[in-house]
Amino acid sequence: MLSYRHAFHAGNHADCLKHLILTRLLTHLTAKDKALCYCETHAGPGLYALDSPQAQQNQEYLGGIGRLWGRRDLPPGLTAYLALVQACNGPGPLRRYPGSPWLAQRLLRPGDRLILHELHGAETGPLRGNFAGDRRIRVVEGDGFRGLIASLPPRERRGLTLIDPAYEVKTDCQQVVETLTEAHRRFATGVYALWYPVVERGRIDALERHLTRSGIRRVQRYELAVRDEARGPGMAASGMLVVNPPWTLLDDLSPEMEALASALGEGGAGRFRAEQLIGD
Repeated sequence: MLSYRHAFHAGNHADCLKHLILTRLLTHLTAKDKALCYCETHAGPGLYALDSPQAQQNQEYLGGIGRLWGRRDLPPGLTAYLALVQACNGPGPLRRYPGSPWLAQRLLRPGDRLILHELHGAETGPLRGNFAGDRRIRVVEGDGFRGLIASLPPRERRGLTLIDPAYEVKTDCQQVVETLTEAHRRFATGVYALWYPVVERGRIDALERHLTRSGIRRVQRYELAVRDEARGPGMAASGMLVVNPPWTLLDDLSPEMEALASALGEGGAGRFRAEQLIGD
């Protein structure tokens, strides 16, 4: 329990998917001249050194952000996401990868707020250090599921929540749906982005069935596979479920998902899904 550290996986294909969608959502939501509250349930340290022993152990970033680095032929959303990664690195080679707190900090405005939950004590210190001095940000050490519920509804009455646990235990799939259902009950107009890994397809099918029965409407699914799921163990794919998506999100992301699958697929095996999972 609590053994997961994202530093081993930073910048992999799942991060590329997650952060493409996150930057698209934040760009949409900050286009309106009204304050926004951004919340994360599992923030991590927020910034990763790709030359660290953890990142170098499996070098997963080489199959993710490493395949996008330096590209100049990508669709607008991917180009914007890649520009943020480049800004995190400055001139020179790819050395660092920004976590979702870093991306959100850069895209949000002076009047917006960020609430970053992290349960791992070893991660909370670096998280505080990486964002020290930014008065918009509150770091909360504790259970992000409980923390999210306690923070709703936000005083801004506009919000985006990223829910991305490590799924270390099998009950996590059930807990994310229960948390999302309660969050939606308290703040029905909020935008929620729920990330999931595809390691056992049956668990994800069950997650989607539970969500469909929850009564939550307006849910879109975005999924990226980089290889055939039958080709042995490991995370062959990952996805995001977006509740209350901006109206143009599906049209915007479909060509970007296609480009991402083409760029990151192993041996041409990349594929994607971008679709309405639950209607109005």
